[in-house]
Amino acid sequence: MPPLPKVELHLHLDCSLSYTAVSRLAPHISRAEYDTEFVAPNQCASLADFLTRAPRGFQLMQTEDALRIVVEDVFEQLARDRVLYAELRFAPLLHLLNGLTPEAVVAAVDRTTEQCIRDTGIEARLILCTLRHFTEAQSLQTAHLVHQFQGTRVAALDIAGDEAGFPITAHIAAFQYAQDHGLHRTAHAGEAAGPTSVWETLKAFQPARIGHGVRSIEDPTLVRHLAHHRIHLEVCPTSNVQTRTVLTYADHPIDRLYRAGVPLSISTDTRTITNITLEREYASLRDQFHWTDQDLQACNREALRAAFIDEPTRASLIAQLDTP
Repeated sequence: MPPLPKVELHLHLDCSLSYTAVSRLAPHISRAEYDTEFVAPNQCASLADFLTRAPRGFQLMQTEDALRIVVEDVFEQLARDRVLYAELRFAPLLHLLNGLTPEAVVAAVDRTTEQCIRDTGIEARLILCTLRHFTEAQSLQTAHLVHQFQGTRVAALDIAGDEAGFPITAHIAAFQYAQDHGLHRTAHAGEAAGPTSVWETLKAFQPARIGHGVRSIEDPTLVRHLAHHRIHLEVCPTSNVQTRTVLTYADHPIDRLYRAGVPLSISTDTRTITNITLEREYASLRDQFHWTDQDLQACNREALRAAFIDEPTRASLIAQLDTP
């Protein structure tokens, strides 16, 4: 049978460089170095340990041409994985080392995304990330960029990074700005830290979605809250094992969250660091939890309901998803 059509909401652009792309950007990097330095082991010591691999990607993405190469490369990966719709996230302020302005970074990624949508037929949007270790000014700058680029493929604001190592305090103003200006919001929480981090993120940022959020399972009241209020979880099972959010795939709470009625979808998180595709992730869910194609497609429909897109685009994608 052909692979299922797929939707991916949680994909870090700067952590999803194939070796082909890396070779174009830095021909001196060997396959062995790529496998050691760009790809993390199957299980890291922690999320913070996992994140030490991230700079290897974004350090190569410091020119408009490099950004173009990476976006095109990710679209090639999405096409092989039969992805119909994807949301690509990145932190514009990480790409300024060679003199690009934040505006030039976003414009370059947006321009290439637009071209790739036309060339591949894969629909996509962009999410701009602030990071936990950023200052209040940097977070506000990122939120302003989302607002400035309204009307392009830029769709939302996110916060990522070391959730357990940095509080949310410096980022409240940015998310308040986003809320005041009607900008879509998602936020990483409930990955390196427990249910309390999800509760405080929901209260302070009021996002429509939570990136990861899997440790919500530790609080039955929170699980009921997520289900009742239809707060979508962007779940990345293999990545969660890799960051020791859970110890083994069998321990992963995705099946329990799904059966409890929490709206969720499946993503790879980082196609390089985690060395995963959605097709392989789907195979693991089938093997470990006996998920059927119907379960997987139910999650993809939930992803499209939660996607940061207009209603005609949503309806068109749902129709494509349901076409054999």
